Amino acid sequence: MKLSLVELATVAPGGDRTQALKDAVDAARQAEDLGYHRIWYAEHHDAASAASTAPEILIALAAATTSRIRVGSGAVLLNHYSPYKIAETFLQLEALAPGRIDLGLGRATAGPVVDLALRRDRAVPPADDFAEQVREVLAHIDGRFPADHPFARLNPAAGLASRPDVWILGSSGASARTAGELGLGYAFAGFINPDAAGRALLRHSAYSGGKGPGGILSVSAVVAGTDAEARRLNWSRTALMARLARQGTAARVPTVEEAERELSQDQKDTPTVITDGRWPRELAGSPQTVRDQLEQMSKATGVDEIMVQDLVADPADRAHSRALLAQALGIAPR
Repeated sequence: MKLSLVELATVAPGGDRTQALKDAVDAARQAEDLGYHRIWYAEHHDAASAASTAPEILIALAAATTSRIRVGSGAVLLNHYSPYKIAETFLQLEALAPGRIDLGLGRATAGPVVDLALRRDRAVPPADDFAEQVREVLAHIDGRFPADHPFARLNPAAGLASRPDVWILGSSGASARTAGELGLGYAFAGFINPDAAGRALLRHSAYSGGKGPGGILSVSAVVAGTDAEARRLNWSRTALMARLARQGTAARVPTVEEAERELSQDQKDTPTVITDGRWPRELAGSPQTVRDQLEQMSKATGVDEIMVQDLVADPADRAHSRALLAQALGIAPR
């Protein structure tokens, strides 16, 4: 099983964005040393809890300080941007780190104010044309425009011997067919919609016919020495989700002690392992527990790569969780 990481640049309690971004770049070096297959950087806007607003910047920094691990976006929110600009940006990253760049494409709203602020043309309502945007990105990267197309003369990939791998990210299953039919990899956010993960990834596999990079299951996972300690560390994520519901994007990551005071006993007791066939939004446990859970999830979805999101308040605990998980799965540096 391959193990990968999606990095949010979490702003630690009492910390600031500068340190969060430094930690996010350092995470790439640690992940490479531990044998992780890839690290992707998220795109979040107007979020006090996460500092990664421009994944392409962190990708460039991380690629420059590593030599083997794949580095990419998880995801670029394509609905806000020009396909040509995205293609140019990631082809430039590929030129800087040949054979190691992933372009993960997604779509999401950051709320009406942020969505409006990100738009160049505010006179026209945004279109729901994600699949068309993806095809345009691919056409720019691979030179697929028909000869009579206005963009056929553009050649952003000129002089490059390799291309970034393109992935589609989703959390509902709606884009699984698009990814499969286009021969693209598909990463599903199981930490958002665990009930749909199996169906979405199997659907992608059916439409791809086994061609292309395959699928990735993304999960929220925290690992510690014991099940109890891992569940305790996971309280910060649970409490942050509750804070976001109350405070919106101003919510900050609570310490474990703050989370303990804020959460009800029912919230603390929410299952963090598969229970009665239901997958948890937040997986937490000892190395053995989490390994067993991931093996079940991998078998159910037909994927051989797990991508972990680990929103742990203390950066040292977060790094330790990643090391324990790598050890539990038996991965090793390439």
